[in-house]
Formats: sequence, C-alpha cells, structure tokens
Amino acid sequence: MFKVYSRYGIWIAAILIIYFLILKLVGLHQYPILSAFNGLIFGLGIYLALKKYKSQKNNFKFEKGFEVGLFSGGIASLLFTVFMAIYMYQIDSEFAAGILKTWGLEYDLGTFMLLLTILIMGFATTLILTLAFMQLLKKSWNTKDGNRNTL
Repeated sequence: MFKVYSRYGIWIAAILIIYFLILKLVGLHQYPILSAFNGLIFGLGIYLALKKYKSQKNNFKFEKGFEVGLFSGGIASLLFTVFMAIYMYQIDSEFAAGILKTWGLEYDLGTFMLLLTILIMGFATTLILTLAFMQLLKKSWNTKDGNRNTL
C-alpha cells in the first residue's frame, strides 16, 4: 500500500509543479483562478491510485482505500507546498506579494499565509475527492442477489 500512495503522491506533485511552471513560462501564474485545474490533477491522481490499489486486492476495504486516497493526496499537497515555499522565498519573492495584493486585504499576511492556504486547499481537495471516489469504488451492500448487510 505504501508503494501505491507514495508513487501516486509524488506523481501528482510532479504534475502540479510542471503545470505551475508552464503557467509561469506563459505568464499566467499570477491568476489564482487557474489553480482550479489543480483539483482535476488531484482528482485524476487520487482516482488512479485507488483503482491501482483496488486492482491489487481481492477484498477491497473502504478504510484501506480511504487511506490510500488521503495519503496520496497528502503527500502531493506537502511536496507541492514545499516547492511553492522554495519558489516564493528563493526564486520569486514578489510572487506572493502580487497574489496577496489581489486578495484586497488591508493588512499584510505575508508569504506564510499563502503557503498555509495552499496546504489547506490541497488537504481539503484530497479529503473531498477521496470521499467521492470511495463512494464509486466501494462494494455495494444493496445488491439484487441478496448480499445485504454482509461484510
């Protein structure tokens, strides 16, 4: 199980980083609305991780699948936040100020607030998508063949 969620977590983070760098090259990295595509990247990665784990197991348990989804998204969130911290503190220190200026706040929150927001958004996206995908992938108890309420 560790191999599945670590592999997919690293791949999700790598694709998020590549997407951000492409936006940077094009000059669109200043628009936070384009981070909505990050949800699609998270969704695809978590779904593929869950499908891979389910294909390896004969008895797919909800708890283990939920763990795979949460950990793969959690690893991706942490890695992407670390990358963004390096980017904002070392490479482009004006990026965070530009983003925070568009928020229209009257006080300075600093770069750490933006990093915390990125991390919380990643964890929230992971939780919601994992819950949604587990509803699709779990075994139903309401089948016509009379397999009701069995484990």
